[in-house]
Amino acid sequence: MLPPEPKSPPVVQTLRWAFRPLPFMQECRERIGDNFSVKFLGFERPMVMISDPAAIKALYTERAHGLPPGREVFLEPVLGSRSLLLLEGADHLAHRKLMLPAFHGERMRSYEPIMEEIVDANIDSWPLGEEFRIHPQMQAITLDIILRVVFGVAEGPRLENLRRLLTDVLEETASPFTQLMALATRRFTGRGPWAQFEGTLREVDELLYAEITERRAEESFEERDDILSILMAARFEDGEGLADVDLRDQLLTLLLAGHETTATALAWTFDLLLRHPEPLRRLRDSIEAGEDEYMRATITEALRLRPVVPLAGRRLNAELSVDGLTLPAGTDVTPAIWLTHTRADVYPEPFAFRPERFLGEAPDTYAWVPFGGGVRRCIGAAFSEFEMRIVLREVLTRCELHKADPAPEKIGRRSITLSPKGGTPVVVTARHPARERDLAAA
Repeated sequence: MLPPEPKSPPVVQTLRWAFRPLPFMQECRERIGDNFSVKFLGFERPMVMISDPAAIKALYTERAHGLPPGREVFLEPVLGSRSLLLLEGADHLAHRKLMLPAFHGERMRSYEPIMEEIVDANIDSWPLGEEFRIHPQMQAITLDIILRVVFGVAEGPRLENLRRLLTDVLEETASPFTQLMALATRRFTGRGPWAQFEGTLREVDELLYAEITERRAEESFEERDDILSILMAARFEDGEGLADVDLRDQLLTLLLAGHETTATALAWTFDLLLRHPEPLRRLRDSIEAGEDEYMRATITEALRLRPVVPLAGRRLNAELSVDGLTLPAGTDVTPAIWLTHTRADVYPEPFAFRPERFLGEAPDTYAWVPFGGGVRRCIGAAFSEFEMRIVLREVLTRCELHKADPAPEKIGRRSITLSPKGGTPVVVTARHPARERDLAAA
């Protein structure tokens, strides 16, 4: 027997989840408990939401569990069937093993100069003394980082065209209305409002395949350090490389998974920092001292309070049994990430923004899951956190920044993310010149 679900009908549950997800989850926790079921329109069976770290550990450490429902509805029409987010079993593990080296260690740190250059150029465009929304600026920054660091596209017409077209694709897939329509029909169609979207996606494909073809023709592409070139040079255990369609699907996966999520996490972090003067002061002091620990703690705490992606579930291929909870194979189960992150038994004062709670102590693996967990944990998690550190350091070093509205941001929906509804309005009262850097040495 599955845990109880709210008494409201599926249409009400779906609308509440789409437009007021945190109050909906909080009410379910208060009325039902740590484990509850929800029934959304378009899905054949209920989904069980859990928040106990022990249950999450049991879920994520069993490799046999498969993909949850819904991913194919939203993701396959855009990302393609070879996307890492949609592969299962041995195929998924082989792709993950091949792709992981591009996102870790010294290779990732080599991207720092170009990230700094992109952030500084964006900061130079910000108005002084006038209110503007910082979330769109973070989106512009993370999109340029994806295009130049991941795709490896140089300045020129192709970069400008990809920037324009990918912005359109991201905007089209960001709307809650679009998601509800896709759920209702169980697919994107080539008629009506979808026709223009699919036309835009075809233009993106033409540009990406042209870039892949030209890159393969370069004799020295293996010496390049952008992620596309690294993936092109990588080999599976049988000696085969990624086909063009595989590369295309992984590039769009890294775009969708790494652009909006990181931009939104940065916007939430600014919302939290600019409303809490003491953590902001401590972070500025640590940056000036060249220390990194408080920066990492700040990002960890921001992702705890404002996880960007609310769910990261599985379909059980074996029974799950832990601490009195027993769920049969075939059940759809997901951590309710925000509920896990706001458990008073794990995090004292769970709704307070206190980065110091993570100083000298890493979060528990299954009580802090903004990137999911297990073999399907976000492959770009380390890259995203690294990018966030660069952006926060540059902005707080160069700008005197204040929040235009002292009230906390309300929760809005963009694509699969929970984003600041107002875009995090800020005012820059002073801007300092970019630091001189020895890029050759870097």
